[in-house]
Amino acid sequence: MAGNSRPIDARGWLFEVEDVDTPDTWLPIAGLTTFNHNPGENEETAETVAFDSEGHFEQDVMQRGASLSLEGQYRIDKTTKAQDPGQAYIDHEWSQRLGIDSRNRVRWRHNTQTAWAVWEATVTPGEQGGGTNEKTTWSATITRCGAQTSEDVTP
Repeated sequence: MAGNSRPIDARGWLFEVEDVDTPDTWLPIAGLTTFNHNPGENEETAETVAFDSEGHFEQDVMQRGASLSLEGQYRIDKTTKAQDPGQAYIDHEWSQRLGIDSRNRVRWRHNTQTAWAVWEATVTPGEQGGGTNEKTTWSATITRCGAQTSEDVTP
């Protein structure tokens, strides 16, 4: 029923990275102010136009891909001055790995959803910066490798 349909708040999205040194330990990524999910990133197609296409374009999708761009504020613990554990893991652990070690799992969902979208992915660290009267920025781009899976939310 369209009358009861409402848009969801962007601030309700949750993003977590798995600590591979402690399997099944998920670290929330704090300080996010914006995200972009691009479900068509790295898509590849093959043109299938032939004489019998009668002048109409045709194609097949040969490869699917997706990416998440996360942006926000660089966060620290007020007491210890340590960087947020999720951000720190991405910046100092995951983004430093190469080759077969460069993949890690991430999961994300809206707080109204009952299942996580789970990706095996690579990460590209983003720029950090800021001006005199600004907070320091933080960002990362996560690129899915393989098919998305899901996990039920558990309390």
